[in-house]
Amino acid sequence: MADIPDELIKLERSAEEARARLAGLDGVAYEVQWERWREAAVVFQAAVTAAAVESGTSRVELEMTVKKAVRHAAAA
Repeated sequence: MADIPDELIKLERSAEEARARLAGLDGVAYEVQWERWREAAVVFQAAVTAAAVESGTSRVELEMTVKKAVRHAAAA
């Protein structure tokens, strides 16, 4: 998969940033941030599904490609 839609990269980054904000939280603050992360993840998943259907590619392959691109870029 050569071309990853920019929107998918943006959505996955948003979900990863929301997940990272969970660190050090507890109680209500954790629950509120967890819900933000969940919502961002749901939006990302829906976008991946739509993009896969539109492009005729494997949904799983597309998701893994996007996650790899975002997570490896963050590590670099």
